[in-house]
Amino acid sequence: MKRPLATKILFLALAGGLIGYGGYWLGANSSAGTAAPTDPGKRVLYWHDPMVPGKRFDKPGKSPFMDMQLVPVYAGEGESAGVRISPTLQQNLGVRFATVRREEVADALALVGTTQFDARREALIQSRTAGYIDRLHVRAPLQTVRRGQPVASVFVPEWIAPQEEYLALKRGGDTALASAARQRMRALSIPDSLVTQLERSGRVQTHQLLASPVSGIVSELGVREGAQVTPGMTIAKVVGLQTVWLLAELPEALIGAARIGMRVSATADGHAGRTYEGKVREILPGVNAATRTAQARIELDNRDAALMPGMLMRVRLSAAAAQPRLMVPTEAVIASGKRSVVLVAQGDSVRPVVVSTGREIGDATEILSGLEEGQKVVASGQFLIDSEASLKSVLPKFSGEASAPPDKPGKAAATVHTAVGKVEQVSDDAITLTHGPVATLQWPSMTMDFMKPTPAAFKDIKAGQTVEFDFVEGTDGYVLKRVVAAGGGKP
Repeated sequence: MKRPLATKILFLALAGGLIGYGGYWLGANSSAGTAAPTDPGKRVLYWHDPMVPGKRFDKPGKSPFMDMQLVPVYAGEGESAGVRISPTLQQNLGVRFATVRREEVADALALVGTTQFDARREALIQSRTAGYIDRLHVRAPLQTVRRGQPVASVFVPEWIAPQEEYLALKRGGDTALASAARQRMRALSIPDSLVTQLERSGRVQTHQLLASPVSGIVSELGVREGAQVTPGMTIAKVVGLQTVWLLAELPEALIGAARIGMRVSATADGHAGRTYEGKVREILPGVNAATRTAQARIELDNRDAALMPGMLMRVRLSAAAAQPRLMVPTEAVIASGKRSVVLVAQGDSVRPVVVSTGREIGDATEILSGLEEGQKVVASGQFLIDSEASLKSVLPKFSGEASAPPDKPGKAAATVHTAVGKVEQVSDDAITLTHGPVATLQWPSMTMDFMKPTPAAFKDIKAGQTVEFDFVEGTDGYVLKRVVAAGGGKP
């Protein structure tokens, strides 16, 4: 009698267990078709799919990305939620913090530019008469000359007859006609110095000596010896080097930030230990279609003639007056094409904050909104993240420190998650499972694909089975580590 009674008790216990498990499985799977419940005591900010956190919805419903209901995000959660970083993890990752500070900083632009001759110091050497180049004292362009140094000697045949007439009238004592002849020579552009020399020597002067009016560089030499010249013809151009122009390339996006009168400091590789000071004289109109830059014309003092045309210089433009600005290190800003994010430290945790950035000034970036003075931000050790989805998927990795296995010191073990679900489909690469909630990931019930470690893995698993499975997060998705039929039995 005892044996049949014990058998009945065991049978009833197994039946109760199966009924309880079936109820749990039906409830877990039916939750996928029911809207996620909300807490009436909290204010819902928005709904989102935990698998695609970058997308927000203003009302509940089914996710367009996964076979699951959207999950509410309450005030005080979501992006503002902190992620704990223990001191050990901070040291391992090399996390360094910086304080948001307010500084008196002037607008500054870092540019590059090239030097060229100051066109305002260019002087022309021209012939005022017709003649021939008898001798060139300057043989090539870019030759250095001093003020008053001969450049060319011009033979002027037209000057011979007027000078002989003047000498004859002067010897004859006809003062009135001699004075008229002198005025005629002046009209023929015979210099007074040559007339004085004519009167002193009594010999006709047939050559005109053209000298440089300034000290500088011969920027252009347009004739050769023996060439014929005409009135107004340019023999040479000489440019003074007391000052040079620096043309700084100004990107199109920064044209509005440059102002006439901004202070300039420039350095050249050839004179790395010296800084040249100046001011922006003009913003030249027009943008280069190839480089999309405008040019800022800057005048630099060059009395020692150390700067030469064509030199490449690093230029820094600074506004005359400094303004208070909220600054953080540039490396603390995680910039993407859509937003800029800063990780703000709160105790032993950090939270991502979307900020509006201004101009980069040196190694710091101006913060227009999102931060307050005195806050601590992560300055190094943060991931370069370009979207909210990436931010939410990466930051949770900071929350726990997995211990390193003994055989591979220094390497963190991946977190293993366990769930129960129904096999919907099996392929060579993945198994599609409709699973219940996953507490370790705060997932609700959903249907999704889990990758196989190898195509031959889990050969005994078939569609329609209820299984218990373990998985970890991999580089290409979630990878199965163990899949067994529910209760440990074989299919």
